[in-house]
Amino acid sequence: MSFRIALSGLGAATADLNTVSNNIANASTVGFKSSRAEFGDVYAVSAQGIASNAIGSGVRLQKVAQQFKQGNVEFTNKNLDLAINGQGFFALSDNGDLAYTRAGAFSVDKSGYVVDPKGRRLQVFPPGTQPGTFNTGTLSDLQLASTLGAPKATGNVALGLNLPAAATPPATAPFDPADSTTYNRSTAITMYDSLGTAHTATTYYLKTTTPNQWTTYLYIDGNQVTTGGNPSATLQFDSSGRLVSPATGKITYDTDSTTGITPTLDYSSSTQYGSGFAVNSLTQDGFAAGRLSGINIDGTGVVQARFTNGQSQDLGKVALANFANPGGLQQLGNTSWAETFSSGAQLLGEAGTASFGSIQSGALEGSNVNLTKQLVNMIIAQRDFQANAKVITASNAITQTIINIR
Repeated sequence: MSFRIALSGLGAATADLNTVSNNIANASTVGFKSSRAEFGDVYAVSAQGIASNAIGSGVRLQKVAQQFKQGNVEFTNKNLDLAINGQGFFALSDNGDLAYTRAGAFSVDKSGYVVDPKGRRLQVFPPGTQPGTFNTGTLSDLQLASTLGAPKATGNVALGLNLPAAATPPATAPFDPADSTTYNRSTAITMYDSLGTAHTATTYYLKTTTPNQWTTYLYIDGNQVTTGGNPSATLQFDSSGRLVSPATGKITYDTDSTTGITPTLDYSSSTQYGSGFAVNSLTQDGFAAGRLSGINIDGTGVVQARFTNGQSQDLGKVALANFANPGGLQQLGNTSWAETFSSGAQLLGEAGTASFGSIQSGALEGSNVNLTKQLVNMIIAQRDFQANAKVITASNAITQTIINIR
């Protein structure tokens, strides 16, 4: 009997030592969660139950419990390295099968997908129909390669000018953009067509004989652009220097036959004061095609692409998963887990909400192994093994003594 009991003790000590060894071996593994061997005593059971004076039959390994305590966050300054501060797991797609991990060492594969070292694709909530919204009921692969900054044709131009109140009508007429004596002032604007090609637009301003009134012309790449079929438009100010006509401050031009641009110029912030001519503000909403220049991921998991044309675009929001019983997850290796009946179904959510932690870009969560504690556990497991071995030695000596009785 004592042989079997001691043998079970040796098995338990070996299992404990193996668990400790695995923890120590993964002390530097990103996202690793340490384990603990848990044991239970064994009693022989008869039809009458366990007697009050029954002696136990040894020990057995009940389970190897995973410890999901937070590991230390280590900064790497690589944007696609992600750490979770708090609860939650990253969701990964492996040919349609979902796996979950705390190891956020991601990179981009040849097809532009954001993947873990095993090639599993990071899952995000795709962008919604409105800017800044996301479809939290759907998971999709995060992909960068197909992301290009599409060009946008100029449609609206806002001009904040000051036209000098003391200006006099040009000495030479009629207006000729090639002759600076036929207009008072001009300013250049860069506009973009639908293909993202830049074009130089120039607006010209002529003081008229009517008090506080100016005539304006628009040319794009040297070609005149009409407004309502008219070659020019009128800007009328009141005696205080405020623009009164057009009432909306906007002049909508006809489509330029060469570039296809149909611009609207907004002069609502323009004035006519006694100071000199000045361009106080000038903005337009067109831009050229852009190439991906970088990725930003904020604390809520929003993945934003930056382009060389100065624009940005939301690509998705990193999805986090949680479980009622994380300890019931099945280990898959590569610091990842799979859902089981014991863990409960996945609960998907957004970082920073409810029970989900925040996301730290440019950082990784290290192993949560406490080396000092593991070394102590190793010594204890070794002592347990030695003690059980001594029991076998003692049992063998007793058995030998019995055999030698004559």
